[in-house]
Amino acid sequence: MFGNNKKGKQHGHIDTLIGTKTHIEGNINFSGGLRVDGHVCGNITAIGDTQNTLVLSDQGNVDGKIQVSNVIINGTVTGPIQADEYLELQAKAKVFGDVHYGSMKIQLGASVEGKLIRMDNVQPEKLVTLIPASSD
Repeated sequence: MFGNNKKGKQHGHIDTLIGTKTHIEGNINFSGGLRVDGHVCGNITAIGDTQNTLVLSDQGNVDGKIQVSNVIINGTVTGPIQADEYLELQAKAKVFGDVHYGSMKIQLGASVEGKLIRMDNVQPEKLVTLIPASSD
């Protein structure tokens, strides 16, 4: 669960734990690593560097938007997910919402009721705009 992904990249360590008997109502902003074993009614957003990691255990539940660089889910999420770098959906993961991801690993048994949208790393300043030729 905390190991390397397919590319061998190490995910961050866990700094904060929300226990199984904990219910939070409100948004959470964090940096580093966050593990949720309880229930969160609110958005979870990572701030700071791109090495932030959210781990949602099989007992965890999030009702809200998740916006974190690296996300590992084995519980239930009701809301959209944006994982800029890496998303792992483990066997007991249930997602009800659209999922935006950089790279993804899905285990047998995971389910998503929503769109899976791969995020391309195209920089807006490198986009090309075509201008129609004038008919003079």
